[in-house]
This record gives sequence, structure tokens and C-alpha cells, in this order.
Amino acid sequence: MEDLSTDFTKAQGLEPRDRALLDYAARLVKEPWSMSFDDIDRLRQNGFADRAILEANLVVGYMSFVNRLAQGLGVELEGYFGQFTR
Repeated sequence: MEDLSTDFTKAQGLEPRDRALLDYAARLVKEPWSMSFDDIDRLRQNGFADRAILEANLVVGYMSFVNRLAQGLGVELEGYFGQFTR
């Protein structure tokens, strides 16, 4: 599953449920304005309960918030491959 860490869309062997969650998370990060009830329904169709969908949404939202703070301040994160150079 090495592809999962670099580009999940190319990862082999993902269950449809896992891919649905990753698709949801990626879209929420990249295009939050485009989210709709169809995105929620897709997760429900893949077996996710509303609580799990809320938790996924909270995690993605929180990580996006923290990443924006760190990037905006030029913070170098451990294990980060260095978007900022000095």
C-alpha cells in the first residue's frame, strides 16, 4: 500500500468502502464548496453511519485547519518533506 501515502487514487487493493471515505476526504480538502448531500449518501451506501461521517468530517476539517496554520507561519513539521526552504 505504498501508493496510499503518495496518491491514494493509484493504491491497489483498497476496499470500496475505504476508497469512498478517501474520495470524500480528498474532495472536502480540495473543494469544500462543492460538497453536497450526494457525498453523504455515497458514504451511507458504503456502510458509514452518520456518526462516522461526522467524525470523518471533523478530522478532515481539523487537520485542514492545523495545516493552514502551520503553512501560514512557515512551520517546519517533523517528517514534512519541506515545502518551505530557507
